[in-house]
Amino acid sequence: MEGPGQEAYEEGMRRSLDPEGYEDPGLKSSHLSLGEMSRAGAGIGSPLQAWRARAEEMNPLRQYLPGRRGFYDLDGKRRSAGAPPGHPSRGEGQPVSVTDVDLEAAGSRRLLSQPDSHEGYVELHELVLDNAKDLCWMEAGHWLRLEEDFQESGDWSQPHLSFLTYHSLLEIRRALSKGAILLNLEANSLPAIVHILLDQLIYEGQMKPQDRDDVMRTLLLRHSHPTEDESVWTMPPALVQRSGTGRADVERPLLREQRPMEMSRMAGKEQSGVPKPQLLETIPEGAEATLVLVGCAAFLEQPMLAFVRLKDAVTLDGVLDVSTPVRFLVVVLGPDTPQISYHEIGRAIGTMMSERVFRRDAYLAEGRQELLRAVEDFLDASIVLPPTEAPSEPLLRALVPLQRELLRRRYQPLERLHIGDFLKDLGKDEAAEEDDDPLRRTGRPFGGLVRDIRRRYPKYLSDIKDALNPQCLAAVIFIYFAALSPAITFGGLLGEKTKGMMGVSELLISTCVQCVLFSLLSAQPLLVVGFSGPLLVFEEAFYSFCSSNGLEYIVGRVWIGFWLILLVLVVVACEGSFLVRYLSRYTQEIFSFLISLIFIFETFSKLVTIFKQHPLKREYRVQAEVQPGVPEPNTALLSLVLMAGTFFLAYFLRVFKNSSFLPGKVRRLIGDFGVPISIFIMALADFFINDTYTQKLSVPKGLQVTNATARGWFIHPMGDTTPFPIWMMFASVIPALLVFILIFLETQITTLIVSKPERKLVKGTGFHLDLLLIVAMGGLAALFGMPWLSATTVRTITHANALTIMSKTSAPGGKSQILEVKEQRISGLLVAVLIGVSILMEPILKYIPLAVLFGIFLYMGVTSLFGIQLFDRILLLLKPPKYHPDEPYVTRVKTWRMHLFTFTQIVFLVVLWVVKSTPASLALPFVLILTVPLRRFLLPRIFRDIELKCLDADDAVVTFDEAEGTDVYNEVQMPS
Repeated sequence: MEGPGQEAYEEGMRRSLDPEGYEDPGLKSSHLSLGEMSRAGAGIGSPLQAWRARAEEMNPLRQYLPGRRGFYDLDGKRRSAGAPPGHPSRGEGQPVSVTDVDLEAAGSRRLLSQPDSHEGYVELHELVLDNAKDLCWMEAGHWLRLEEDFQESGDWSQPHLSFLTYHSLLEIRRALSKGAILLNLEANSLPAIVHILLDQLIYEGQMKPQDRDDVMRTLLLRHSHPTEDESVWTMPPALVQRSGTGRADVERPLLREQRPMEMSRMAGKEQSGVPKPQLLETIPEGAEATLVLVGCAAFLEQPMLAFVRLKDAVTLDGVLDVSTPVRFLVVVLGPDTPQISYHEIGRAIGTMMSERVFRRDAYLAEGRQELLRAVEDFLDASIVLPPTEAPSEPLLRALVPLQRELLRRRYQPLERLHIGDFLKDLGKDEAAEEDDDPLRRTGRPFGGLVRDIRRRYPKYLSDIKDALNPQCLAAVIFIYFAALSPAITFGGLLGEKTKGMMGVSELLISTCVQCVLFSLLSAQPLLVVGFSGPLLVFEEAFYSFCSSNGLEYIVGRVWIGFWLILLVLVVVACEGSFLVRYLSRYTQEIFSFLISLIFIFETFSKLVTIFKQHPLKREYRVQAEVQPGVPEPNTALLSLVLMAGTFFLAYFLRVFKNSSFLPGKVRRLIGDFGVPISIFIMALADFFINDTYTQKLSVPKGLQVTNATARGWFIHPMGDTTPFPIWMMFASVIPALLVFILIFLETQITTLIVSKPERKLVKGTGFHLDLLLIVAMGGLAALFGMPWLSATTVRTITHANALTIMSKTSAPGGKSQILEVKEQRISGLLVAVLIGVSILMEPILKYIPLAVLFGIFLYMGVTSLFGIQLFDRILLLLKPPKYHPDEPYVTRVKTWRMHLFTFTQIVFLVVLWVVKSTPASLALPFVLILTVPLRRFLLPRIFRDIELKCLDADDAVVTFDEAEGTDVYNEVQMPS
């Protein structure tokens, strides 16, 4: 039956273990020969009957007997947990303790120790015959949330959802109600566990004493792991016979024809040639394993199940394929019967132990009834497919909402338990948690600002130390290009809008100086400060207003800056940042959609202007030098090609980042640098086309202003060329209020997004301090004729993602887990310095055509639409209901009411567009703010509360890694 080495190993193990409790020679059935055991089993004086009689006598005294707990020395003596060899144990004059098994037998439900729950790894081993015709345990599959099994092709399957048979779950429920349950068992080796387990099985009548040696011999067989030549596919399942049986019976295969159905068909689509993952890298730190052993034994009269939970996880050498300590052992042995598939039972147990709620229940169970309730709860959250014809994929998709609801009911109590335990462990309550809310008002002047400083500045030293990480250097390089591209783009467009009063040089210097100060002083240094689309729209409107009224635009900005400083001091003193709570998705989406439309409209407006200046004609009067007002051949067409090429190339690289081509790191590298790559390629194409004129980016040399003839570096508040009107000094409070609203919206909403709990930031944030810094720096920047800035959403999210350290590899089928976020100040500081040095790149920047920047402008407008639910609902107006997505705002709201909600936003969009197109365009932020009372007071009278929760919920998903069709734009509600 086994080789000589295996027999010697078993004999040594049997002799090394003192079968405690069986010192009576009449009860030492394991010392009888197998022939004697077989003959004695039928007699009146059989060991089984003697054992049962002795057990009946001892049963009333069971609670006073020493429990079968503790570790075993090499000499077979049992000692207490943690007691070193040679020290007295509980059996040597020490107080007697009662085991968990004893408590359960006595009906107690008291939990002796409350174990913590850990991440779970499960291995399923089946009993097979190896190539030498010896019995061994062979790994058939393992679980890390999802199942992986070894395929017939000789490699591991992709992680897949486990599809279980209902019969196997019922068999587990039935076997668990009668099987042996050992909880908080103290043992440090597999032989010690097996020894105690067999005693319990015999005591409960699950196994005959004469079978003890054979079962022990079986459970202590060597464990193997599949290779291309040896696996459960190449080795026949074994049927264990009682010792002395011929080898031919042992080699008989068991239900071989069922294995294809059980092992591969239920796994769905398979991919050949998939190597086994490096399990040590995929298993989370601190995980504990479950070992499931299933097999057939002909001498057993009925299936038996044993469930063992160790008090402390133990590393079992030579058992698992990884060095993960084992906390649970589940054994299923039984006779060969066509009605029971032990493989399917093993898969069901493995799936249950890999599910986090059942695993938590297994850790916390005090006895059999708790485990049975855990099985019943698992069944309640499972879906059974009736035996009908194979449904199509669209029909199976209908199960997804039901499964989500079942999971919601199953996981919600767990989340509440974890949150409550966490706060309790920290000694906090809800009031303490609420006290740490950065938006909670203190009722004191500048109280929120003081709390921000006290919360964040004590961590200043760690903000420096945490930057000593290679990932921070990589983030600096990436964020530099991510910040430089929009700075050049917006700088070029700003120069166009303001006729050179501000341009690339002013924007680069302003970005450099303000980012340096913000990185050093801010409460949330992950924010990336820069110029954005809404501010560009305001600058254009204010320049038009000043031009039409004969006012100096650059001087008017100085007075706006003064008012900005006063406004932010008042708001911070009154702790006005709490108002961001009232900015719902309704308002954010309207504003975002409007800015995106402005981006797109302005792009084509500029293109139309180029076609008007350089129309398509049969003949051109070409001169040696380009003259203003003289049409140039092919200029309009080349500008169209450059704009469209830049847009489509940048958009393609964005889509490519989320595709399935090339390794993930390569895709991310190409996609993240998509905008600089597209600018470089199209500028290079224009460079090689020498015979066609295109307008280029205007960049001064060195630290010069864009238009040195119109202004200098310092702007006199009383006027440079003519005295500035006194009435306008006071009237500037109105445009200052508009600028403040724009900066407030972008900065606070960006801070809310980056501070989401899912990002696991630990150093806190500061709405009041950051707002004060950004607005005050912008107000002072106006004195030097430089743009004011705000927090930029896309660049900030990208910065936070670049500094997020994920687990090296996630568990199969699961998402990467956040290890930490490098919350530090150095990356933002270095990016700011590099942007300032970029001012010296004038010899390179002057070759960038404006049409290329128009393409980037169009790209930002189009991609900003993708994260706006309003845009999705507008598209639904053009689709039949059967093609609507499975989203809460579609499934839980009537279609016509969803369209009515969309219509209210469209009406407000039209109003805002009309205001923007009139001389009253400066009032745009005022009109936008009217959406707040509209949402809070009018819409609740039209729509039910559940409808508003579905239509106006802040449900943007935090994205840390690439997923097909998803990136950071999907969580952005403000274009930047």
